[in-house]
Amino acid sequence: MAPARKINRREFVGSAALASMAFTIVPRHVVGGTGYVAPSDKLNLAYIGCGTQGMREMVGLIANPKLQITSVCDPNKLSTNYIDWSPYGIRNSIRKALGDDSWGANFNGIMGGRDIGHDFVTKYYAKNKPSGKYKGCQSYEDFRELLEKESGIDAVKVMTPDHLHATVSIAAMKKGKHVVIHKPIANRMYETKLTIDTARKTGTSTHLLAWSKRSGNDVVKKWIADGAIGNLKEIHNWSYRPVWQQWTQNPTETQPVPDGFNWDLWLGPVPDRPYHPNYTHCVFRGWYDFGGGSIADMGHYSLWPLFLTLGVKTPAYSAEAYGTTTRTTVDGVSKGVVNDVAFPYSSIVRFKFAKQDTLPAFDLFWYDGGMKPHTPEELEVDGKDMPQEGMMFVGDKGKILAEFRCENPVLLPESRMKSYLAGKPAPEETTVRGDDVWIDAFQSKTQSPGSFLYAGAISETINLGAVALRAGKRVVYDSAKMEITNDAEANKFLRREYRKGWEL
Repeated sequence: MAPARKINRREFVGSAALASMAFTIVPRHVVGGTGYVAPSDKLNLAYIGCGTQGMREMVGLIANPKLQITSVCDPNKLSTNYIDWSPYGIRNSIRKALGDDSWGANFNGIMGGRDIGHDFVTKYYAKNKPSGKYKGCQSYEDFRELLEKESGIDAVKVMTPDHLHATVSIAAMKKGKHVVIHKPIANRMYETKLTIDTARKTGTSTHLLAWSKRSGNDVVKKWIADGAIGNLKEIHNWSYRPVWQQWTQNPTETQPVPDGFNWDLWLGPVPDRPYHPNYTHCVFRGWYDFGGGSIADMGHYSLWPLFLTLGVKTPAYSAEAYGTTTRTTVDGVSKGVVNDVAFPYSSIVRFKFAKQDTLPAFDLFWYDGGMKPHTPEELEVDGKDMPQEGMMFVGDKGKILAEFRCENPVLLPESRMKSYLAGKPAPEETTVRGDDVWIDAFQSKTQSPGSFLYAGAISETINLGAVALRAGKRVVYDSAKMEITNDAEANKFLRREYRKGWEL
């Protein structure tokens, strides 16, 4: 047996100190308190697009402890000429988040731009610093410069107008950054398919913010499977939108580009044209070049979750569309207005779908601008009219009526619903959505349930509606070839003409 080794006082004290340290080490979340996320565990996010919707969502997102907004970007430096749903809604939400009732008092009008985004991020993070200062957020005019310089970001949130969605998303994914984006993925068929293909090839995590999991869709699926309405024949979906001003022709007058607004960057891939405020801010969505119309704005929210639930995996193979027409007077002569620049004030689009794994072939009808289906007899029996927005499922043996996003579905007429429930309460409404869905996916480098990879059918269908409106006739579409097969001329609407240097 080896003799016991004597240790001196210095060794004893050192050993005791190490032992004490070993017993006092605690996890970071304990040190930081409940909900604490270590800086190294946060998702570093670049925020591209600081207009009204961008700022509205930034206010809610920035409070999430799982991420850090490290940079903001917008071709507009700062202006107070934005359009929104209320004059002070965004300003007041920022004041509340900052705990500062005087924020923005020096501005008149609805504000936006990268200076507003940067100021809010800086002041929000500064209020939780002992020094009261924060310098960790960078500001950029050009998203390309941001992607080159901000190598430490993990993801980008794209809040630009629709025409830049594909351009920014593809550039970010090629840099290995995850992408979360507002609908649509793109407002051209080619760009939509290219963006989804880029997501697949790069392996980045992606999320389309129109995703949600709504119990109403599950109820409709069950009722259809149970034969409550017989074989599904039609799905109808209607919205009162647009909620932005629309035009039928490009503006003819010119206006100077506002100070601090980079018109060239805002145009991005779209061919050159003179600046005009009627293209920008909240009204961009009404133009074929810049937006996707009401169906891209709201149809994603209602139809994509439905497609995912019902198992609609292939896009519509044809679309036929009708839009509002108008006339003008020239030298006392009434003439029709030829509109190939903007979505109509209202429209009806009929899509045809092939048989799916769990559904027969069916037609999908989209209505906007105040258009909606005629009130069915089953609803008239109950003395009711069609709601302002809604969904209706028509089978050969009955109908289901629901609110716009397939909420609160009921069998028609009410007497049939009561008979079907047999005294049981109607199913409770539940909805799953929110930022944690994509943040958790990005942090674990997995695909979110709202991944671009699952959005092909809805994205192609919505873009096909715009093609049908512009073609002015029923178009037949081959998704595998990305081709309109019955009208060669209509294929030009699947792509855009790119400015030099912005090609995709």
